[in-house]
Amino acid sequence: MKSFRLIPAIVAAAMLVGCVPSKEKGTELTQDTQQEKAETTIIPSLQIDESYYRTLTPYKPSASRGLVVSNVFTKYDMKEVETGLMRLSQNEFDTENYFFQEGQYLAENTVGNWLSRSSQKKEGLNPPTTDSMPAEERATKAPIYLSHIVEQNYLTKTSDNKVKLGGISIGLSLNSIYYYQKEKYGDYFEQPIPESKLVEQGKKMAAEIVSRLRSRDELKDIPIVVGLFKQKARNDVIPGTYFTYGVAKAGQNDVSDWKGIDEEYVLFPTSETQDVYRDDSKNFMNFKLDVDKYFSNYTSVVGTGFYKNKSIQKLTIEVPIQFFGKLEIIGFTQYLTGALIKRFDNINVEVSITSINGPEALIVKNANEKEPYVHIY
Repeated sequence: MKSFRLIPAIVAAAMLVGCVPSKEKGTELTQDTQQEKAETTIIPSLQIDESYYRTLTPYKPSASRGLVVSNVFTKYDMKEVETGLMRLSQNEFDTENYFFQEGQYLAENTVGNWLSRSSQKKEGLNPPTTDSMPAEERATKAPIYLSHIVEQNYLTKTSDNKVKLGGISIGLSLNSIYYYQKEKYGDYFEQPIPESKLVEQGKKMAAEIVSRLRSRDELKDIPIVVGLFKQKARNDVIPGTYFTYGVAKAGQNDVSDWKGIDEEYVLFPTSETQDVYRDDSKNFMNFKLDVDKYFSNYTSVVGTGFYKNKSIQKLTIEVPIQFFGKLEIIGFTQYLTGALIKRFDNINVEVSITSINGPEALIVKNANEKEPYVHIY
């Protein structure tokens, strides 16, 4: 087996602590806020990776924090609707000159009102209905398109030692399936929503949201990025993705220059991935066979591939195990690391080994690197 680095828990913890920016290591500035009094904030001196924004401290949670849990169906979509928006925001707000802050301008009650039907709330963005409209007609003619709104703020440093708002990103999470009941307490039925309808409704809602944000003096000249996110079904085990985004440049009251986004999450192993992503599927199946050699009756290895422009960016593999001995876990992790080096050469791979006790080991291998990072919990 080729050599690899085994990182004990105490060392890994020290590395994580070392990445936490302290007041002494950061730059202390003042931030103009919606309140009359300016607040002191700190820009961390450390940027872990150029693909990550530095986050101001003290950390400010979103003004609409918590709504994502009740509005988005799956835990996979909950994560991706936020991280995906941050990823596409980098097309307009670079990570070197902009700093991340959760959204501070859309309050919880504002988002709740905007997500309502226009027949329920004056500000509602979803289509109106009447009590007499049959459930089937509502599902085809007036489904709930918009399920959640994510806001992210991007700040810049000024010459007078302050930070100010430099851009806003808005993510519109759209339902791909409308779930409805024909009668109270009855069975749920599904009505798929065509993507063409999501595009039409999403762009229409985006224009209205930008118009509402522009009505606020402090947001009149702020660039606004709006992304449309397509949710997966309730029982899906992979997340949806953003499929298009546009920008309302400073002073513009509408979103222009909509651009398509070719991103996709796929599940391994499936017949679809064998047909569409043949080479990646073959490598995954060979890795799974390596696990099967260690456990003769083991079949629970599952992978999730993230693709951008039809090219794999990262493969995440979950390997649940049933034994508990620490020496067994170390031995299995060493074996799996060798298999990982053998099977995956030029892609980013992360393998998580878990048991009923929780995480047991983590293996991370970056594309074209010989030695993966290995951590035993």
